[in-house]
Amino acid sequence: MPEYKYQAQDSKGKIVKGKAEAFDETDLQKRFHESGLLLLEAKPINKNMVLKPLKKPKLADFTRQLGTLIKAGVTLVKAIEIVANDESISDYERQLYLRIRDRIVQGVSLSVAMEELEPAFPPLLIFMIRAAETSGTLDSTCLRLADQYTSESQLEQTAKNSLTYPKILSGLIVIVVAILFGYVLPQFDEIFSTLPSLPLPTRILMAISDFVAHKWYVLLIIIVLGIIFGKMIIKIPAVRLLIDHVKVMGKWGKLTKVIYSARFARTMSSLYSSGIPIHSCIEIARSTIGNKYIEAQFVEVERKVSGGMTLSSALVDVDGFVSKLPSTIKVGEETGMLGNMLESVANDLDFYSKQALLRLTSYIEPVMIVVMAVVVGFIMISIIQPIYQSYQTIGAGS
Repeated sequence: MPEYKYQAQDSKGKIVKGKAEAFDETDLQKRFHESGLLLLEAKPINKNMVLKPLKKPKLADFTRQLGTLIKAGVTLVKAIEIVANDESISDYERQLYLRIRDRIVQGVSLSVAMEELEPAFPPLLIFMIRAAETSGTLDSTCLRLADQYTSESQLEQTAKNSLTYPKILSGLIVIVVAILFGYVLPQFDEIFSTLPSLPLPTRILMAISDFVAHKWYVLLIIIVLGIIFGKMIIKIPAVRLLIDHVKVMGKWGKLTKVIYSARFARTMSSLYSSGIPIHSCIEIARSTIGNKYIEAQFVEVERKVSGGMTLSSALVDVDGFVSKLPSTIKVGEETGMLGNMLESVANDLDFYSKQALLRLTSYIEPVMIVVMAVVVGFIMISIIQPIYQSYQTIGAGS
């Protein structure tokens, strides 16, 4: 909640100074009036607020409420105040919206006010709001953005939900292996110590067990350092490019291509339908794909489109999109209904994206089960083999 530095006068004419929190200046004035004070002056105290990107569900709620209120005839300033006073939003969101409200009151446009709060609002939102302000379609644009962010949020939630079981299974694998190496296997030390020799798998297994049981802290340090250095390595552009290239290769790549194509088509549909020039649409849409390997190829796509080539022809050679995307765009270009065709292919690919995520999960689950079976099987064989050999030796001696 914003904080104000105020000057007020009581019923006896005494000047009172101080600081108080309120949703806005009107709210502050109302509070002082109820307390029998006359507010003379109120200045907002600018706190250093750390700006962070709003998540897609939050963006969807904001744009939906804003679009609905403007469509109902509510002024922009009043609409933002209503959204900011919503009890369900966080203090961070409330401060953002009130800052936007204050800048609009000062004569700044909504898109510029959002741009000043970067990176709280994404470039896609800012560009579409700017185009809507020019064309006078702010209400419909906000509602279209709400639908897009809702769709993207649902797709991300589907991905998280589909990975819940693999995460649980991986956790169980770690727990089972830790119990076997840290507690079960040390029980066999006394038995194995009486045997003249142990098979190689058993020696390897007992060495690992001894390490885990007595030097587990070293293993923990290695894991922590591995995670830290792994994150650092992934951030290297060349490594990130290689990883993203692998994502669109092979059978796995057939599924991820659908997801990347859906993201690009949805963004292009929203931008193009808002009247934004095709070059700007391509520039913004490329940043929403989420794959550096595909994004790097858009340098050539932008060059071809600037040279007069159609978008569909420029996208044909992009490695990372399904063939359906340029084919559908070509139909839209030929019929003069590019916006509608982009929206149509975006809806289709959104459906296939969800199916692709489910198939990805179906591939992960059996692989993890096989890994668990191999690990447990190796442990069992390594334990049983020396015991069986000892029985054979005893039988041969008798």
